[in-house]
Amino acid sequence: MSSHAHTDRDMPSREELVRLTSKPMPRWVTIWSTVFAIIGLIVFLIGAFTGQDRMWQAMHFNWLFFASVSQAGVIVVAVQRITTARWSRTIVRMIEGYVAFMPVALLLLIVIMLGGKHIFPWFSGEAPVPEKRFWLNPGFFVGREIGIFLIMTVLSIWYIYKCVRLDVGLLPNDSGAAWAKGIRDRMRRGFGEERREIHSTHSMQGTLAVVMCLLFNFFYLVHSWDLSMSLDMFFQSTMYGWWFYMGAWLAAIMSWSLLVMWWRRHLAADDLITEHHFHDLGKLGFAFTAFWGYLTFAQYLVIWYGNMPEETHWFHGRLEAPWEWATLAIVFLVFVIPFFGLLSRAAKVYLPTFVLFAACSVVGMWLLRYIEVYPSLHAGAPHFLFGIWEIGITLGFLGLWGLSYRAFMDAFPRLRVTMMTSPYRDEVQVPVNPDTMEPLPAHE
Repeated sequence: MSSHAHTDRDMPSREELVRLTSKPMPRWVTIWSTVFAIIGLIVFLIGAFTGQDRMWQAMHFNWLFFASVSQAGVIVVAVQRITTARWSRTIVRMIEGYVAFMPVALLLLIVIMLGGKHIFPWFSGEAPVPEKRFWLNPGFFVGREIGIFLIMTVLSIWYIYKCVRLDVGLLPNDSGAAWAKGIRDRMRRGFGEERREIHSTHSMQGTLAVVMCLLFNFFYLVHSWDLSMSLDMFFQSTMYGWWFYMGAWLAAIMSWSLLVMWWRRHLAADDLITEHHFHDLGKLGFAFTAFWGYLTFAQYLVIWYGNMPEETHWFHGRLEAPWEWATLAIVFLVFVIPFFGLLSRAAKVYLPTFVLFAACSVVGMWLLRYIEVYPSLHAGAPHFLFGIWEIGITLGFLGLWGLSYRAFMDAFPRLRVTMMTSPYRDEVQVPVNPDTMEPLPAHE
């Protein structure tokens, strides 16, 4: 039965939905995530105490990938609110869990800044380009990066807290991991009448979602300039920031698609998560694959046509040994394979093919973060640099992300049960004043 076919009469009750989707995550997720995190910690400690530059650089490019994808995941949720999307109500909680990694990413960013001299060539002295010295002053640089990520972390947690509260506040049973019992109790305090809570939450989220999207656009432009483009002091591109954060957006959508497929199988939720959801996710993935490809080619074309050495050297360095094969692999993994693969509807709804194309995109974006960092810091390297430092730190980040995501998903309802079952759920399509419950004029 398709989720589009559910009616108010045959939709399971809230308690039934929670029961159907409360199956704990498998133990192997916790075990392997913990093992990976421990491996990463050991590699980090060895590298830190022996002064290994590549360990810090591996920390950096993995942070760029995991932090940007987690933040983009929250922004995907915010966009669902801005567009008052109904198609994603069943599956959006599965990407809301990305927020759990953001406090961890904030702590990791602070650690990376402590090892900044191993990553940023100008960190221990002055930037060689006079015009960039004020902007890249280490004190200003560190304060700016930590400050803007802290702001986005606080806003993201606040937003997802409101999303989850709407479900926890209306569910009588205290299901969920014990560590979050205090949070769930706090969510229930002062929870009012259902209709008013839906509208007041929806209204507040509308404002917060717009603010978050605007700040995401600006702050991740700054992140891309500071943490990625500045590694090559003599390169600049006005399209670099857009290209960077749209890559994170694409990876968030593709990783969300993979997780939705996994959750459907794990929860045996074929009646709730249907091929319509995968078709919609596939269309999103296809659209932003095309857009990422457009941004990539547009940036490359302008630099190639301008043929100015201060710009072309960045691409030259990545299209020559030992980096050329990785650069070409990124083009195929992130654009060519998903773009042509997801053209048809059948490829989107047939899960083995969708898994392949989504996985290619995510792996390719991770490799892109590597290519953004390493050729700038290891120009003229005799061979491709990928060994114990890169593998160990990548496993550590993957383990920390997995533990964070698992903690969130086991602590709160897996679905937006309120917006799936409430008789007032579709009233939010027409904005109302949450105080008077009267419809607002259209222009407001």
